[in-house]
Amino acid sequence: MREYLLVILTGITVTYLLVTPVKRLALLIGAQSPVRDRDVHSVPTPRVGGLAMFGGLLGALVMAKALPHMQKVFEETKTAEAVILAGGLIVLLGIADDLWDIDALTKLSGQVAASGILIMNGVRLTTIPMPDGGSLALPPQYGVPLTVFVVVATINAVNFIDGLDGLAAGVVGIAAFALFLLSYRLADVIDIPLLIGPTMIAGVLVGVCIGFLAHNFHPARIFMGDTGSMLIGLLISAATVQLIELFDPTLAEEYRIFPLWLPLLLVPMVVVVPYADMLLAVWRRTNQGRSPFAPDKHHLHHRLLRLGHSHRRSVLIMYGWVSLVGSCMVAISFVPPNSPDVLALVVGITLLVAALGAALMVGVPRIMARRAAAAAAEAVSDDTDSFTRQPV
Repeated sequence: MREYLLVILTGITVTYLLVTPVKRLALLIGAQSPVRDRDVHSVPTPRVGGLAMFGGLLGALVMAKALPHMQKVFEETKTAEAVILAGGLIVLLGIADDLWDIDALTKLSGQVAASGILIMNGVRLTTIPMPDGGSLALPPQYGVPLTVFVVVATINAVNFIDGLDGLAAGVVGIAAFALFLLSYRLADVIDIPLLIGPTMIAGVLVGVCIGFLAHNFHPARIFMGDTGSMLIGLLISAATVQLIELFDPTLAEEYRIFPLWLPLLLVPMVVVVPYADMLLAVWRRTNQGRSPFAPDKHHLHHRLLRLGHSHRRSVLIMYGWVSLVGSCMVAISFVPPNSPDVLALVVGITLLVAALGAALMVGVPRIMARRAAAAAAEAVSDDTDSFTRQPV
C-alpha cells in the first residue's frame, strides 16, 4: 500500500504544481472558455487544464517505475505504454478542440484511434466473467469492438458531465477510488500480481483528479476542457477493461469472495450519473430532431441548479450519489458468495440512503425557498407597519 500511496501523492503534487504554468500557457495561446448561454461561469476562464493532468500522469508513472513492487507492470506488460500513448493522442485531440472547437465526428474518430492504441498494447476485453463462476471467451471480432465501445462511451459520459466547477474531476476521482479499492484487494490482499496494472492506473487517476480539483473547485481558476475530461474518461475505462480482462473468476470460489463479474458493473454503476446524463441527453436531443452532440442546458447539473441548489451544493450532491453507489459496490465485493442476507442488507441500506438523499435533494430547496419568501413577506409587513405608525 505504501507504494500506491506514494504514486497517488506524486500524481497529486505534479498535477497541482503544473496547473499554474498551464494556466499561463492557456492565456498565452487564447485557450479560454467564453461565456455562453449554456454555461454557468460568468467570466472567461482558461482551459486545457487537462495538460497538467497528463503531466501528473507521466510524473506518477515515472515514480511507479522506480518502485520495486510496481516495476512488474513495466517489465511484464505494456500497460504504462498503452495509457501514455493513448492518453497523449487524446490530449492532442482535446487541445485542438479546446482551441478550435473541432466537429463531433473528428473527436469520435480520435477517441476510436485512442481505443485502438490501448487494444494494440494488450488492454482489451478477451473474456467476460460470468455469474456462474466461469468466463465467456471473446474472439477478436467481438472483443475489439466491445472494448472500443466501453472506452468511447466512458470518455463521452465523462465529457457530458463536465459542466460545473469540479464536477468531472470529483466524480471520476471518486469512481477511480472505488475501482482502486477493489483492484487493490484483488492484487495485494488475494495476491494476484497481474492486477497491479489496473490498480496502478486507478491510483494514478485518483491523484491526478485530487491535484487538479484543488484549482478547479468552485470558483474554478481553470477548466480541464475536453483535454482533461477525455483523458480521465480514457484512464478509468482502461483500468476497468484491464481489471476485467486479467481477473480469473475461478478464484472467487477459492477465496470465498463475491463472484467477480462485479468489475463489469463497477464503473457503469459508479459512473451511473454521467452515463445516465449522457443517455438522457442523446434521447432528448434525438427526439427534438437535433444532433446527439448538440449542446443544451438540460443536463442533470443544470436541473439541480434550477431546483434551487447553489453551484457548490449541486456538485456535492453529485459527489454524494457517486460515493453512495461506489461504496455499495465495494461493500458487495466483501460479501461471501453464499451470504444472501448480508448482500440484501448492503443493498437495502444503500436504497434507504438513496431514498433519503432524493427526498432531501428535492425538499431542501423548497423549504429554503418558502422560508425566504416568508422572511421577505415579514420584512415587507414590518415596513408597512412602520409607515402607518408614522405621525401625520
